Amino acid sequence: MSAIGVLIMAYGTPRSPEGIGPYYTRIRHGRPPTEELLADLTRRYSAIGGLSPLNEVTDAQVDGITAALNERDPGKYLVAFGSKYEVPFIEDAALTLREAGCEKVVCVALAPHSASMSTGQYMSRAIAALGEGVEVATIESWWEEPGFLHLVAGRVRDALTQIPTERHATTRVIFSAHSLPEKILALGDNYPDQLLESARLVAELADVPSWMIAWQSAGRTADPWIGPDILDVLRTLPAEGITDIVSCPIGFVADHLEVLFDIDVEAITTATECGMNLVRTRSLNADPELCRVVAQRVATAAS
Repeated sequence: MSAIGVLIMAYGTPRSPEGIGPYYTRIRHGRPPTEELLADLTRRYSAIGGLSPLNEVTDAQVDGITAALNERDPGKYLVAFGSKYEVPFIEDAALTLREAGCEKVVCVALAPHSASMSTGQYMSRAIAALGEGVEVATIESWWEEPGFLHLVAGRVRDALTQIPTERHATTRVIFSAHSLPEKILALGDNYPDQLLESARLVAELADVPSWMIAWQSAGRTADPWIGPDILDVLRTLPAEGITDIVSCPIGFVADHLEVLFDIDVEAITTATECGMNLVRTRSLNADPELCRVVAQRVATAAS
């Protein structure tokens, strides 16, 4: 009996400074960015050290998920990784599994929430690349997993310990995820509902009295994107008497540009300018418990 294929997918990030332009072009569906847009993206990467650590973190996550699967059922699974916008691409990983003779493949994205314009595109590319004759099981989202919610709640509690207890009454926890164009709402996409419910459950587990959701990292396009943006929200909070912020980018499970720049640089700078202190929750990265959560979901989908 052939091994069950596991296709793990993530967004991807440039592997070199020279790769930023081609990467940006792929994100723009083959349209090269203007010099201004490219300079802005390069500036943001430079602000976090030149490149994002996402590739290394993703590799560690894939290794951790693979180890967790092998611990459960040695030799049962064959794992391959594919990226949406950087080599190896989703199609490359799918071909690896197909050529290995996998008759069934479980597809999962390293993003807890699902949306038609994000994880939906991962799944459609994977299914098309795997082709006929392969049984495909897709994991559309996994934010509901208790292990994930408890992990994030633990990160929130850890962040709160960095704020003096006497200021907890004027502390607000902001849960955020990557914004998407508003047009997904007309399609009935429940991505915002998933963010709200996951935030509510984590706030309940962490016993957080004051929390809200916001959106971040909107694309630089003419289309309107889901809001409110976290930077705009931060500017309104001093009027409410808020002194401290815990930023929990619950929609991301790894350190990369949207966390290390959009939160650690832009959001912290904005909060400071508004007279507030902002503490970010630690990213899950390759936490063994996160890897076990994803592996458990894969095993369930494979059964």
